[in-house]
Amino acid sequence: MIDLHFHSTKSDGTVTPKELAILGKKQGLSAMALTDHDTLSGVEEFIGAATELGIRAISGLELSADVTGKTVHLLAYGVDINDGPLNEALVKIRNGRKIRNNEILAKLTKHGCFITMSEVMEFAGDKDLIARPHIAAALIKKGYASSKNDAFARYLGRGGIAYVDRFRLTPAEAINLIHSAGGIVSLAHPYQIGFSPFELNEFIAELVNLGLDGIETYYPHHTYDMLNNYKAQCYKHNVIPTGGSDFHGENTINIKLGVGVGNLNVPDSSFDSILDRINLRKKYKSYLSESI
Repeated sequence: MIDLHFHSTKSDGTVTPKELAILGKKQGLSAMALTDHDTLSGVEEFIGAATELGIRAISGLELSADVTGKTVHLLAYGVDINDGPLNEALVKIRNGRKIRNNEILAKLTKHGCFITMSEVMEFAGDKDLIARPHIAAALIKKGYASSKNDAFARYLGRGGIAYVDRFRLTPAEAINLIHSAGGIVSLAHPYQIGFSPFELNEFIAELVNLGLDGIETYYPHHTYDMLNNYKAQCYKHNVIPTGGSDFHGENTINIKLGVGVGNLNVPDSSFDSILDRINLRKKYKSYLSESI
């Protein structure tokens, strides 16, 4: 059993990278990948702890991309955490978050919800990456929202009175950055994009043409029909079926690392296929450089 999608205190989770490795060991996981939003700052700590515990681990990252007003999440695996262009892009993305956070707080104040950045930062493990879930937690604490879902529905999500968009890469830009950094790319929780099944399959084909390497097939909230469709799309396009719990600690109360809501079972073969695809891309990149 493996888990290739979860978050730590370095982004919007409540468990540290090292503690996640320890928890993974308790859950009986054989392979793991930490995929924090827009940052690689917890990867070294996580891989070090996981390796000591006998767990196979690989670098990971979750990036957001924009497609005609919809948000697409892409999971990166096996990237060089010191890659210059990738880290420069991540800094730009995180700066975009900071600008958005200030604009959100200004909008909230305008609508009678008085929250300071200091109050928001109480809920952030890494003060360099403040995200909407941290603002949601502050809204709940001060009684402006009853839950995270309520905070996003009324204030922070698309259509909410304090919603503010932020800088995002295009899918092509994100995929190219990840490949250039030595990694591969999987489309995270595809249903969340909001496409119809037909539109989604067409979009997957477009991403494959851009270099998509996998589809997150195993996920806690995927229905039976979704699971079968994503498996079929993986087979059709010769990409890897990946999977993970999207565990955020206390921020996802009903989700457990490795097993999701109890129905998750990501096969070990997914991790092996990722390693094979990474090596294949490295060989191809080496072949191209030698041919020039």
